[in-house]
Amino acid sequence: CTVIKDTLGEKVEKVATSQRLSSSPCVIVTGEFGWTANMERIMKAQALRNSGMGSYMTSKKTLEINPTHPIVTELRKKVEKDKSDKTVKDLVWLLYETALLTSGFNLDEPNTFASRIHRMIKLGLAIDETETEADKPEDDIPALEEEGGDANEMEK
Repeated sequence: CTVIKDTLGEKVEKVATSQRLSSSPCVIVTGEFGWTANMERIMKAQALRNSGMGSYMTSKKTLEINPTHPIVTELRKKVEKDKSDKTVKDLVWLLYETALLTSGFNLDEPNTFASRIHRMIKLGLAIDETETEADKPEDDIPALEEEGGDANEMEK
């Protein structure tokens, strides 16, 4: 729990193990008096909100993890081997962001989430980062002049 809390920092108020989860590795819950995911989404969409609302607008989130889930047990083994492994941090962030989505919250940075997913897919498929950069053809983008010529023919 401490490695997860250290990795996520201020994104969660606390990380706790939960006995009520059965099929999910983790879930995001809010406090009894905090805003739900739906209320937070409604308040963010308000047009007349002022910038000072940001501090109390976001609810205090607790990440509850399922200690018996296979993902969490494997993550614990990886943490025991090397706490500062980049893969461990990526996995923690992926667990947090997928828990946000499944709990009804919005992602702050969906592009970062997508790039993290792509990096994990590459890792799972054993694709090297340098291979993909070198094998990428540069001729995929057609020249602008050719496109411009086609447009003039269409106007005639």
